[in-house]
Amino acid sequence: MKFKRNIKKPDVIIDLTSMIDIVFILLLFYMLGATFTHPNSLKITLPEANGQVTDQHDLRIELLITRKGNYTVNGHELANNQVQTLMQSITDLAAGDTSVPVTITADADTTHQSVVTAMDAVARLGFGKLNIATRQVEAAAK
Repeated sequence: MKFKRNIKKPDVIIDLTSMIDIVFILLLFYMLGATFTHPNSLKITLPEANGQVTDQHDLRIELLITRKGNYTVNGHELANNQVQTLMQSITDLAAGDTSVPVTITADADTTHQSVVTAMDAVARLGFGKLNIATRQVEAAAK
C-alpha cells in the first residue's frame, strides 16, 4: 500500500537582486566612459594652397621671431620686445602703406605669445596681407 505524504515542495525562487545591481553598475560604467560629440564645436573647411605667387610688391616686411622671443624686422634686431617698439619699426619701414605684405617667420620652439603679439601688432597697424612662413615636411626616407 502506498500512502501519500502531505509534504509541500518548496517553490523555486531565483533571487535577481544581485544581477540587477550588476546590470546597473555596467550601465553606469558605460555611460560615464562613453565620449559624446560636442554639437557646439565649429566645423570649418580650410583653404588649399596652390603655390602660385599672386602679388609682386617691391617692399616686403620680414619679421623674424627667435627662440627666445626677440624680434628682428628686415634684418635689424629690435632693442626690446615691447609691442610699441615692434609697431614703430614696422610703421617706419612701411611709410604708411598698409598694403605691404608682412611675413612672420618664427622659430618652432618660440612661445605662442611672441607670435600672437607680432600678429596683433601687424593687425593693429592695419596691414591686410600677413603671411606666416613654414617649412615643408621632408619626405620619410625610403
